[in-house]
Amino acid sequence: MSNELFLLVLASLFAALFTWAFRALPKEQWQILAAVPLTKGGNGEWHGLNLTYYGFFQATSNSLAVAMAFILFGAIGVTTNAIFALTVLLFAVCWTASKLIVWLIERRQHLFTVGGAVFAGTLALPWLIGLLNHSSGDALGGTIPVIPALAVVSVAYAYGEGLGRLACISFGCCYGKSLQELSPRLRRLLSSFSFTFTGAMKKAAYEGRLEGIRIAPVQAMTSVVFISIALVGTYLFLQSWFIGALLTTMIMTQLWRIFSETLRTRSNRTLRRFSPYQMMAIITVAYITIIAVMFSVEQTESTEISAGLATFWNPLVLLFCQLIWVVVFLITGRSSVTGSKLYFYVHQDRVKGHRPSGEIGAQNGSDHMPAGSS
Repeated sequence: MSNELFLLVLASLFAALFTWAFRALPKEQWQILAAVPLTKGGNGEWHGLNLTYYGFFQATSNSLAVAMAFILFGAIGVTTNAIFALTVLLFAVCWTASKLIVWLIERRQHLFTVGGAVFAGTLALPWLIGLLNHSSGDALGGTIPVIPALAVVSVAYAYGEGLGRLACISFGCCYGKSLQELSPRLRRLLSSFSFTFTGAMKKAAYEGRLEGIRIAPVQAMTSVVFISIALVGTYLFLQSWFIGALLTTMIMTQLWRIFSETLRTRSNRTLRRFSPYQMMAIITVAYITIIAVMFSVEQTESTEISAGLATFWNPLVLLFCQLIWVVVFLITGRSSVTGSKLYFYVHQDRVKGHRPSGEIGAQNGSDHMPAGSS
């Protein structure tokens, strides 16, 4: 498969997915995927655990990011063992930071922050690569080139967050301001693309009081912007322009993060005019630029998308991506802020041997007909 065909297939798949998702996911029925009964209450009622589409899309986006990392790392000849090791270390840092940073900034439990995870992961990644290269390079089958690796992770992150914003649409979180709060120019620009969330359990409804109100489609805009940046970054990477791929994806995604914060309501964010999340994005841009200058670009073999796809199409890699999906779904898909009450019953008319009540009554009547009747 050529590089151009690979990118064309990806772009077509995302275009089809977004066309459906932006219309469907704001609706009420696309929030809860399933409810699992846990404890039985009175009157035959069960209290349930809600499994959400938020978790489904978060798990899928994380698996996509990992899959893209394997493909791009494989395209430059990084060994599978090295990719496994770096992925596990990076996930440990990012998921821990995601919980810790949101608690430090907002003092709220049961939440995750993608911005905080990206910030911590970006700071740690060059040194994690150095640690692996110096301590386990031979055991892993070779060292990991720093700048190409940073480019891989930044591109994979853009794919992951681009798809992951569908999770926010389904749950109604990370929502934008109402159109009435925007400037007249932005209001006109977004009036044809606004979101209207339905359902009292959407976060935009129970926290922002925005159910049924047209709001800025920040999540959809982020999805389109990030996937577009990811596709450009992938093209640059496959042309062996590693510095360009790194700086394009990281700078553009973080600049968008800074701007998109201005479109989001402040009811669920810090009330400061310039939020800590925007500050982290600025630091990330400055830091990654310094790293790009500090580290020379290591020589690698020419990039081959066919080699990357061969690396990904490995039973262990596929199972690893599935494991990532399951773990992330169990972390993010079990809703702690919504609940459910379940009631189960039997469809008596579908039970074998059951006769409708009318038929039973008619037969009972014939058994007691008066003598002499015909």
